[in-house]
Amino acid sequence: MDQMAIADRRSLRRKLSFWRIVALVFLVGIGFALYRVVAGDGVGSAVPHVARIEISGMITDDKDLLERLEKIAQSSQAKALIVSISSPGGTTYGGERIFKAIRKVSEKKPVVSDIRTLAASAGYMIATAGDQIVAGESSITGSIGVIFQYPQIDEVMKKIGVSLQEIKSAPLKAEPSPFHPASEEAKTMIRNMVMDSYAWFVDLVADRRKLPRDEVLKLADGTIFTGRQALSAKLVDKLGGEEDIRAYFESRGVSKDLPVVDWKERNSSSSFWLASAVSELFKLSGFGQTITPDALRTFGADKLFLDGLVSVWQVGRG
Repeated sequence: MDQMAIADRRSLRRKLSFWRIVALVFLVGIGFALYRVVAGDGVGSAVPHVARIEISGMITDDKDLLERLEKIAQSSQAKALIVSISSPGGTTYGGERIFKAIRKVSEKKPVVSDIRTLAASAGYMIATAGDQIVAGESSITGSIGVIFQYPQIDEVMKKIGVSLQEIKSAPLKAEPSPFHPASEEAKTMIRNMVMDSYAWFVDLVADRRKLPRDEVLKLADGTIFTGRQALSAKLVDKLGGEEDIRAYFESRGVSKDLPVVDWKERNSSSSFWLASAVSELFKLSGFGQTITPDALRTFGADKLFLDGLVSVWQVGRG
């Protein structure tokens, strides 16, 4: 073969390689665009599915989460909702708003609360919004109660020679203060506020769990329970996992063959978004669990998308 033919063949190979790369990038772009249609701003709007949201970490007044719940309630393609909870609790108001948003979803479609590692305090409050509560045998839940904490730095100020003078319109204005011990009147005010919120929480649990209020009061002393203990106390409905959740949905007329689609934050910065997108597309195409982020991790693909160090949260003082 002469040199001209060899050069032509090499040129052809380079062109083929270039167009293969272009085609691959195009296909990935199309795939991601489809994923955005299915799992972006209008998650799951293209196909019937079971929606799932995750609530983890400290619970606050989460506007994005509330908007997602409202969209799930309005979506004709989201046939049911799984609320996956791993949270030690948070603000009472944040829990209240999320609870009410989930109850609005349940007016239109079945909802299951899936207690994972931990759903305590406001986390359990949110769990009670589900039509069914499923927990693991070793899940931690309960801690029904309300707490109000404030720092006290007056002793430190005295040691460094700093004092604070106040002129107030009334004795209870701006109480409690970190700059001096609370008066008995201030403590009474705070205690009344805490007990009012506590009574609301107790009534909510009694209503949602169909338990006598006196029975709930015995459980509402801040005690935490394992899933097994919570089942015995009627704070959860079943011990199990996804199969049990699917079985409940099936009893409510929701096909067990529907894919589960995670409705995530609009600005989610998951370091493994591409693998998740591919996974969702395959699931929605009928390939089930054939290709999942976990499966891809087996081959070390996740290492390509990690962006920095990871930390493991450890349970400490509440």
